[in-house]
Amino acid sequence: LVSGNQIPQFASALMDRLNIPRVEDGDWEKNGEEGGVHVVFSRSSTRLILNEAEVIRALAQEFQMRVETVSLEEQSFPAIVQVLSRASMLVSMHGAQLITSLFLPRGAVVVELFPYAVNPEQYTPYKTLASLPGMNLHYAAWRNSLEENTVAHPDRPWDQGGIAHLDKEEQDRILASQDVPRHLCCRNPEWLYRIYQDTKVDVPSLLELLRENLKTRPSLRKARPVSTVHPGRVRQAQCLTSVQAANEAKLTVSWQIPWNLKYLKVREVK
Repeated sequence: LVSGNQIPQFASALMDRLNIPRVEDGDWEKNGEEGGVHVVFSRSSTRLILNEAEVIRALAQEFQMRVETVSLEEQSFPAIVQVLSRASMLVSMHGAQLITSLFLPRGAVVVELFPYAVNPEQYTPYKTLASLPGMNLHYAAWRNSLEENTVAHPDRPWDQGGIAHLDKEEQDRILASQDVPRHLCCRNPEWLYRIYQDTKVDVPSLLELLRENLKTRPSLRKARPVSTVHPGRVRQAQCLTSVQAANEAKLTVSWQIPWNLKYLKVREVK
């Protein structure tokens, strides 16, 4: 129920409270190294990037831009927001810290890293955030496909991915699985086991992903501002049921379109 217009307004209001100036419309593109920086979100206890220093060096060499790290464990929230507010790229393992991408300037890239056996298509809150009309962020997901590049922690507590409390048959099934099946959030032991893995990022595949995605990154100069007018609620919604036979029932849903829809350029109504 929020749009890509409302979220930047919230971010700007919060940054004003924190006395952090906001970078407008990809100014880092014009300012070069002075204005832009690539940021790697560093974690110190779980879901580690095992070769973080190698990833940082590779990003710096590939894009000829300064790379900084931020850490929730070591920095204050305002300090992190200040760095992200002038970042042209944010690289992070999947995790709640990615909500801070709402402070990125327009035109920035969000790169979400996923551990082995975790399908990015099933975990999309930060992709959804970046893709909202009006956010003007570019999103890319990298997935570790090499089991030898992962370190799991089966003996940790269950809520940090441990599986020692499960019976042997279930442990063996999880260890043999190459893809976490769809599940309800958020106590599924197979999901927790996989998402809390530490990952050695395959740098060549990450750089290839970024090169391909940056080719399709839209130009901010071509981006048209999103309308601030949105459809109202549907009107006169009705839900009718009727029994057709002993083992058959019918459900009919009807409504009238929002009153202001005729004033908007809408191609399709669902």
